[in-house]
Amino acid sequence: MKKIQLHIPDVTTVSTLDRGFNYGDGFFTTAKVIDGTIELWPLHRERLRQCQQRLFFPELDLDDLTTKLMHYVAESKLAVVKVVITRGVGGRGYSAPEDTQPQAFVTVTPFPIHYETWQQSGVALSIAQTRLGLQPLLAGLKTLNRLEQVLIKEEIRHNSAQDALVLNVSGNVIETSIANIIAVRNGRFYTPDLTQSGILGVFLQHLSCINTIEIIKMTLEDIYSMDAVFCCNSLMGLVPIKSISNQCYDLTLANKWRTELNPSAY
Repeated sequence: MKKIQLHIPDVTTVSTLDRGFNYGDGFFTTAKVIDGTIELWPLHRERLRQCQQRLFFPELDLDDLTTKLMHYVAESKLAVVKVVITRGVGGRGYSAPEDTQPQAFVTVTPFPIHYETWQQSGVALSIAQTRLGLQPLLAGLKTLNRLEQVLIKEEIRHNSAQDALVLNVSGNVIETSIANIIAVRNGRFYTPDLTQSGILGVFLQHLSCINTIEIIKMTLEDIYSMDAVFCCNSLMGLVPIKSISNQCYDLTLANKWRTELNPSAY
């Protein structure tokens, strides 16, 4: 089967018939750009490939996409590149047309300056009242269906926390509104089970390649009992959590374990 080359249109001209716009029928990845290079691009690319397969998209020419992306970011010193892929234009109903023409939308934006402060000072989390649903068919994927996160961000906007710890409807700890969770207890690393809910982040995958990180069903009681807790994503890296609700953590100890988890960064 011939691989489909992705057309990258002007981001201001999305068709009103695009299935990403109408149904969230698509997926995306967001990456850090340093000196014209996309950090961890092989993992971001693999994320796109897995989304393509699990959402039954036609095979995409990711080699061609990579070439185009490198051209887009070549002059960027420090930035964020976001790649959104939709199934393209379709009809009124949910069923996709037989001859789909997926589209890629690429944006390059300034890097968030507050992440450096978070790295130094840690972050305080509230506990989100909004719970994530259970859907193993979509769990782990970064699809365009992100309304749960929109609701969680509305909660955060009305409290003093910098982010929120998010549970699913079964009461298991899953992630924050923007990042994965890694916790440390007695020298062992743990991360929540994402087989029912949540997004498997690129930075968590990167750290899992160089550390033994055990996947567990994590409750609030579990996370409160940890010696240190971190949130991580491919933009902010590994950030210590200084508190979750009224539970505080020792940032000196967290910084020790942060160096252990990601030694090349410190």
